[in-house]
Amino acid sequence: MSRSRVPVVAAYLALAIGVVNIVRAVHPAFWHTRFAGAAAVLPGVAGSLAGATSLVAGILLIMIAHALRRRKRRAWRLVIVLLPVSALAEVLRWGHFITAAITTALFVVLLAARKEFFALSDPRTRRRSLWVLLLLCVADVAVGWAVVNAHSRAMIGAPGVADRFQEVLLGLVGLDGPVRFTPQRTADLVYFSLLGLGALTAVMTLYLALRPDRPVAGLSPEQERAVRELLKRYGARDSLGYFAQRRDKSAIFSASAKAAISYRVVAGVMLASGDPLGDVEAWPGAIKEFMAKARRHAWVPAVIGCSQTGGRVWCRQAGLSALEIGDEAVVEVAGFGLEGREMRNVRQMVHRIERAGYVCAVRRGADLGAQERDRIRQAAKAWPGRGRERGFSMALGRIGDPADPDCVVVTAHKVADPATSPPWRPRWGDLRAILQFVPWGPHGLSLDLMCRERGGDPGLNELLIVELLRAAPGLGVTRVSLNFAMFRSALAGGERLGAGPVLRAWRALVIFLSRWFQIESLYRFNAKFQPRWEPRFLIYPATRDLPRIGFAALQAEGFIPPVRLPARFAPSLQ
Repeated sequence: MSRSRVPVVAAYLALAIGVVNIVRAVHPAFWHTRFAGAAAVLPGVAGSLAGATSLVAGILLIMIAHALRRRKRRAWRLVIVLLPVSALAEVLRWGHFITAAITTALFVVLLAARKEFFALSDPRTRRRSLWVLLLLCVADVAVGWAVVNAHSRAMIGAPGVADRFQEVLLGLVGLDGPVRFTPQRTADLVYFSLLGLGALTAVMTLYLALRPDRPVAGLSPEQERAVRELLKRYGARDSLGYFAQRRDKSAIFSASAKAAISYRVVAGVMLASGDPLGDVEAWPGAIKEFMAKARRHAWVPAVIGCSQTGGRVWCRQAGLSALEIGDEAVVEVAGFGLEGREMRNVRQMVHRIERAGYVCAVRRGADLGAQERDRIRQAAKAWPGRGRERGFSMALGRIGDPADPDCVVVTAHKVADPATSPPWRPRWGDLRAILQFVPWGPHGLSLDLMCRERGGDPGLNELLIVELLRAAPGLGVTRVSLNFAMFRSALAGGERLGAGPVLRAWRALVIFLSRWFQIESLYRFNAKFQPRWEPRFLIYPATRDLPRIGFAALQAEGFIPPVRLPARFAPSLQ
């Protein structure tokens, strides 16, 4: 077996032994009737320690397994300490020389392959300790309940559900409960199993809470200034470039500082978005730094929403693969108009909403007053869909910020008669909908935020976009990027005459997923404006990583809410 395979094999072995330990501790009859012969040859704690020790060790091994597979150095150190102790216990306490020899051999293999466990720990905060405490408490009650009920035949009398539940809760803190067992050996086994679970939870929580805090990476002021400088020189190349300034992202730069990649770590995935910033010739240097950091931390490298040019560079320099995941809708201002049959639907909706008394204001962020910015921010937070923000690859995460003077804000207002007092000026009490566009170089805009009040009239979004495109020449804008349409080729190709069964089935699946992710509705909305479609790609290392990357991308984009505790529960350990 090559050394590069040792972490994976060790991880699966730890997981298997952990599961066996828990099964043996929770259901001893199951173990003895089916696996008694295997007990003598299993390495480490699975073949030697019994009862409560076996249960706690099983939980620890399951928790360590994933870290071993990710080549985490800290997990390797823990196993290296555990295995010699286990081997010594085999000889001195149980007399299992064969099992001790296997355990020692595994220790030697892990020691020889120590260079394969190089990954650093993930960024952390003390708040994570409370989440670990909550999860372990739930697991303790579930496992403790199974332990108590596995010995129901040894119970004296017929204790009810409440008594058994009380036995579990008191046992976790080392107290005797109302349930009595016979013989005494069974009572001791249940007692020490519950006490071991409680002790494990207390020790792990204290360790996570008291260890030094290392905040999760974010975009520092120095990085933000460097990113802005790159955007000034090269921002016209990618419509997603400006979103690299999200302050919950971090950035990694090439050695020459002429290129950068913005990213966020989500669920062990180092997730970048869009193309690298800066000079294309310097992209390989930034990609090299990105991949090196991913290897140091054992993160899965991935990129969502990169262009064809960016995808080719990523695949060539990092040896990754590409998957087309959708298209970006780009409208050329010079060719846009409401005339013609293709624009009939948009034209009718715009005329209808204008007759209903809606008017729009299109302005740069620098032209907004302080009160106007505050009103826009308040409305965006209060309106439906803004309580949990969605967006990562095509969202800035802020609106009306003085740091973004070149953003364009389009607002819709309901007025009684806009022609009675020309020139019309917006009254913010009548605000009904908002769009924000971020700069795409000096002559382009990219859609960032689209929201409207609850119960807003249909057609408001169409009116806002049309008014922006009408005002674009006066703003010096020649092209506008709209929403990203996921799996557009499947939707468009599957409805064509003569589409094959595979393509039709793929389209049907996308439409089914649209019930939750608005895939089809975004495509239909974008297609109204007759854009040109620019393909966007997902870059990934291996096919087996796609489910994990997909989960991380959905969480980053806000479709899967992140697991967070309320701020008021944060520990005050300074």
